[in-house]
Amino acid sequence: MQNAKDAARKIIEQLPEQATWDDIMYELYVKQKIEEGLADIEAGRTIPHEEVKAELLGRGD
Repeated sequence: MQNAKDAARKIIEQLPEQATWDDIMYELYVKQKIEEGLADIEAGRTIPHEEVKAELLGRGD
């Protein structure tokens, strides 16, 4: 697994030269959230789709 600094460097290098600060921050934010989600899946911190759907539609327990 890549460390955060190396991952950030790789993301920034792949952006176009005219990328703005907002572009950079967005890409880093998305990468962070994806990594967090994958860690949650690995640790079993997920909720089945049907359970979430039932809760959102007012049929939760």
